[in-house]
Amino acid sequence: MAAYGLYSHIQSNKRRSIALLLGLFFLVYLLVFAGALVAEGLTTNAPLDYLVQAALYDFTKAAPFATVGAIVWVAIAYTFHQSMIDAVTGAREVSRAEEPRLYNLLENLCISRGITMPTLRIADDDALNAFATGLNEKQYSITVTRGLMNALNDQEMEAVLGHELTHIRNGDVRMLVIAVVIAGVISFFGEMIFRLFFQNAYYGGRRSGGDGDRKGGAGAAIIIGLVLIAVAWILSIVIRFALSRRREFLADAGSVELTKNPDAMISALRKIEGRGELHAANSAVMEMCVDNPREGFADLFATHPSVDARVDALVNYAGGHDPGPLAIEHEEPGRLPVPEPDGPWGRGEENESEDKRFLPDEPPIGPSGGQGGPWGPRRG
Repeated sequence: MAAYGLYSHIQSNKRRSIALLLGLFFLVYLLVFAGALVAEGLTTNAPLDYLVQAALYDFTKAAPFATVGAIVWVAIAYTFHQSMIDAVTGAREVSRAEEPRLYNLLENLCISRGITMPTLRIADDDALNAFATGLNEKQYSITVTRGLMNALNDQEMEAVLGHELTHIRNGDVRMLVIAVVIAGVISFFGEMIFRLFFQNAYYGGRRSGGDGDRKGGAGAAIIIGLVLIAVAWILSIVIRFALSRRREFLADAGSVELTKNPDAMISALRKIEGRGELHAANSAVMEMCVDNPREGFADLFATHPSVDARVDALVNYAGGHDPGPLAIEHEEPGRLPVPEPDGPWGRGEENESEDKRFLPDEPPIGPSGGQGGPWGPRRG
């Protein structure tokens, strides 16, 4: 099993983050050219080669604006992505005074490994899940749902926090946020172009451009443009799903390395299994969570490996024990179970129904001074 903070994995994530940002601009430029080609096809009835040249000319004029727009989008996401996620999930930042149990668990883990402590947030949701966000040490944050806090004991909660800390240390969080930004940019540009296309198709605006003996290539240009837009949209999805699902195995392993308790990670996963759906969150946020129950066709586009696969890895490589699916008892976290009173005033009405008496039927020392007293035989 890969170790916590695996150097090669961290370096790979850094390279992928740079590649994703470069891919963002490539997809934006592809969308701009596709949009220009569709626009030329809608407004000019000319041969295809003429329309392609016209679209390239339009692209060179629009590319600077597209570049500025993409940079502004990235800057906004860099600055406000946490606020956007909090608005979707309803999470809020908490202090030690508000959540001492959770805060102390996270602080102890960070101190034990010399990790800068991320901000702690709570989402008032009954779902059992947690996720980390941020692009640098000043922004890193871990969000835990109220349902998870109520369902997990301290050891299990510590394991989940260790899992999220590993995501932060390994660079998974930064890469996921960048992938989400890419998806947002492509969706925005793609939707804008499609709206323009249908608007022009509705009004049927078309101008003549070219000699009468030219063969019209407008239809082909429109089809090619729409295909390019679809390709860009599909590539943005592929980028998100191409992020290796191995990151979850590595985060589980990192949690075990931090806590030295594979059974806690296993039992936490078993409790979270099938209970992590954040109904208010979109798919981008769910991809950041400990478990994402939203799976694609035949598990092909699932962003997380199955809980069974993750548990099997922890059993085989970390020496854990799988208890199987676990039921959830809804009880307040941190409270010790109150023992059932068994004294003379215990259980109220139950005492009467069970007819339990405090005094014995016979005294321990008989009236004749027999044996059986606590200090030996009674002397006359």
